[in-house]
Amino acid sequence: MTEPWRLLHTSPARGAWNMAVDESILEHIGRRESQPTLRLYAWDPACLSLGHAQPFADVDPARLKEHGWEVVRRLTGGRAILHTDELTYSVTGSAEEPVLAGGVLESYNHLSQALLYAIQDLGLPVEVKERAKEPSPSGQNLNPVCFEVPSTYEITVQGKKLIGSAQARRKDGVLQHGSLPLTGDLARICETLVFKDDVARANAAQRLRARAATVESTLGQRVDWETAAQAFVRGFETQLGIRFERDEMSQSELTRADELMREKYAHASWTQRA
Repeated sequence: MTEPWRLLHTSPARGAWNMAVDESILEHIGRRESQPTLRLYAWDPACLSLGHAQPFADVDPARLKEHGWEVVRRLTGGRAILHTDELTYSVTGSAEEPVLAGGVLESYNHLSQALLYAIQDLGLPVEVKERAKEPSPSGQNLNPVCFEVPSTYEITVQGKKLIGSAQARRKDGVLQHGSLPLTGDLARICETLVFKDDVARANAAQRLRARAATVESTLGQRVDWETAAQAFVRGFETQLGIRFERDEMSQSELTRADELMREKYAHASWTQRA
């Protein structure tokens, strides 16, 4: 029988804490001090997260402050996401885990099968984006918004992006996390990003609404966080053969997460580094 995975449900928290927890778990798995983990969580207050190398110049700090939203930089790549009204997942394990082995695209493909099952279980007519046009290596003309452009093996519904995911691979472990928007106007993110003028901002918001979806906008009804979380667990169990044990973070993980939050994720030296 394969080793069980740990299932964590953590309380809604600040963006800096959420990102610190993901990295703390990754470090502990690298030292073989933690089990492979599926963590399901939420954000409070709403928080804009930037990809690892995304320019901080994409953010309008004054507008962000007006809305009472926070900003954090992820360990993983990709583009900006506004985390609110969503279910967030993170998968963390060693690169030797069968579902995480073989590189970025292979592991993305494995995990997308679990995500696909979970979303279908919620009643949505979803599909996996098999091949997507990747951004140019130079990074020129990148849209700052993650949810406008689906990547390879990401989940779409009626041609619109539904789940945004990103991955970091280290020699000591793999972290993939992503967001399932449950409700709300996805174009809210445009209110806190930098655009040439209000017309450009309005056009970006219109494009985003046309290219991305929430669970509610697709189903025509709300799905609560707990219902979505249960569907995710069933997806991982059914499609990937994972057996979960519900647990809590260790004291060592909590202590390290607190250090990472104070010294890294809540610090301008990290958030504004690019």
